[in-house]
Amino acid sequence: MAYKLTPLGDGVQGLFIENPRFKTTLLSFHFYLPLRAETVAENALLPYVLTSCSAQYPDFSKLNYKLHSLYGATLSTCVAKVGDFQELRLSISVIDDAFSLDDTSTVGTAAELLSSLLFAPALDGEAFRAEDVEREKRQMRERIASEESDKRLYARSRLTGEMFAGDPYGLSKFGAPAQVDAITPAALFAAWQRLLQTAFVRVQIVGRVLPRGVFERVAAAFREIPRADIPDLTQTAPATPAERVREVTETQQLAQGKLVLGFSCGQHGLDRPTMPLFVCSDLFGGGPYSRLFANVREKLSLCYYCSASLVKSKGLLLVDSGVELANADRAREEILRQLDAMRAGEFSDADLEASKRSVCEMLRSYDDSPGTLDLWFANRVADPAPMTPAEVSDAAAAVTREAVRDAARGVKLHTVYLLRPEEGTEA
Repeated sequence: MAYKLTPLGDGVQGLFIENPRFKTTLLSFHFYLPLRAETVAENALLPYVLTSCSAQYPDFSKLNYKLHSLYGATLSTCVAKVGDFQELRLSISVIDDAFSLDDTSTVGTAAELLSSLLFAPALDGEAFRAEDVEREKRQMRERIASEESDKRLYARSRLTGEMFAGDPYGLSKFGAPAQVDAITPAALFAAWQRLLQTAFVRVQIVGRVLPRGVFERVAAAFREIPRADIPDLTQTAPATPAERVREVTETQQLAQGKLVLGFSCGQHGLDRPTMPLFVCSDLFGGGPYSRLFANVREKLSLCYYCSASLVKSKGLLLVDSGVELANADRAREEILRQLDAMRAGEFSDADLEASKRSVCEMLRSYDDSPGTLDLWFANRVADPAPMTPAEVSDAAAAVTREAVRDAARGVKLHTVYLLRPEEGTEA
């Protein structure tokens, strides 16, 4: 696997990720905008409206017919947080030209289709069509409700919101239901213009060969658009140590309590400087070799699950667990005790090697599909020379126990969130 980054304009890049193993090509537009309370919901709704229809394909049945004519090409969209920025993603996956049954370029046609959805949407004057906006608003409310009904996901989100209260990263990637309700067709039109004019744009292509002319057409399209106020994606503020640990408890009707601990890490950013922290996070709360799994879950049976995850861009370590309410305090104490053990270097060489092997296998699996490679590079958009999964794997394998221990010493408890069952609802 190799990649090449090409400047296409002011705040616009093209990235070709070559992998000859794939029989499909994935083309995606990634837009990065600052996370702001007043625009987060409009931004989040926009890609879903854009990928549902266009001026050329005014309803989904016509759009779907076009996708079927491209050997069943698939269209998808996604909204995510990357550091202090909101990422909006529009993608199409199509069979590679080498495997089509005629001389028509399936990849070129798919690229034109995706571009038409973005640059020529279905409009009603200077507004999106009301029926399209209302349909997607209804589905967005369902997405928000679905995340809230997943209590593990909800608890993690609430921890993040409390730990980063007043910080862009504390915002939901979709916005709040009331914000979604307030979106008008005219406001969404303004959001679309703002997207094209001010977002940092990365166009990524993952496949066997770089399709001829795709980057050139994208560059030409953006030359016709006035561009200004492009965000600097390197400006993400890290989690800082708390002067005093913040404690938040909420009660809901649920059978199992959710305990989430948020830690600042003392370092954040790109792959190279955070490699020991990456391995430290996995050894602390990754697989069955980890301190949290082996001790908090298995040995002491204090929780149903207990794992750690790292958000490198923010220098954030999350530990989330499902607990009986009676065990919540003991689980918290034991999680912190296991972190102290990491700081003291109290982990075996065998466990460290098992962790590094697991990390390396996970990293190398990114090469297995166009979608995971697309995600890998989209999350590293702020890095001018991003490492490949294989390069990160090699670097992780070289991390020493002393580096892991030192990384653990920088991890400090910031916020504790407990979602507890209402009295009488706990199993």
